[in-house]
Amino acid sequence: MLTNLRIWLNHFEYHAQQPRGAAGGSASALRPEERRLIARSIATFQLGEQSDGSGLRRAAHRFAAAHGDELLPRITELFIREEQRHARLLREFMDEHGIRARGLHWSDAMFRCVRRLAGFELYLHVLIAAELIGNVYYRALESVTGCQRLRTLCRTLLADELAHIGYESELILELRARRPAALRTVMRLLHRVLFCGAAVAVWASHRAVLRSAGHTAAGFLRRCLEQYAFHLDPPAAWAAGIAQPRRR
Repeated sequence: MLTNLRIWLNHFEYHAQQPRGAAGGSASALRPEERRLIARSIATFQLGEQSDGSGLRRAAHRFAAAHGDELLPRITELFIREEQRHARLLREFMDEHGIRARGLHWSDAMFRCVRRLAGFELYLHVLIAAELIGNVYYRALESVTGCQRLRTLCRTLLADELAHIGYESELILELRARRPAALRTVMRLLHRVLFCGAAVAVWASHRAVLRSAGHTAAGFLRRCLEQYAFHLDPPAAWAAGIAQPRRR
């Protein structure tokens, strides 16, 4: 059984009842040049946040049944609802500023294709890759606009996604610690390859915003890998502590 699920259930239940919001207002309009810069980029990210979560639900139910983690399906449901709320917040901002939604984008299709092949553990690796890269992206998006509405929205999404990263990284580190050492090494290498590929895809799709925020391609990849190292390659003592079940 996974440890700390009760703590995470309490977290997601609290934020389901007290969701973070992003206030609007007439003084928060985008300037025309800002709108031209971010419109396609933010619409692509909104598409990525938008999912019915059916595959993740099924994977979580299968994992919970196999490992006796009865809290996991409820946590997963609340997690999905929070991601869907992010999509609604982004869509509301887009509608306020006349930004058209996107129905399809190759980078989103790539992520969805990988997720359809996934069991719960691979889902976690795909999700955390997207959220770690999103952490760098939303900070960049916030820095290229003077629109207070958008800046507040970026901070709201970042606050939620940092919690998601904490949840996902804790589960990944615990599951990783249960593997033989050789398999752990292979899995970490494969995940880094997937992660780097995802970061390159995001750079290709959002380079105008990222360049405006001061990122080069190499610099963006380096920042993403710094996030990866902080959350998924912690000091050995910390990782070992996560893997140990709590005494009751």
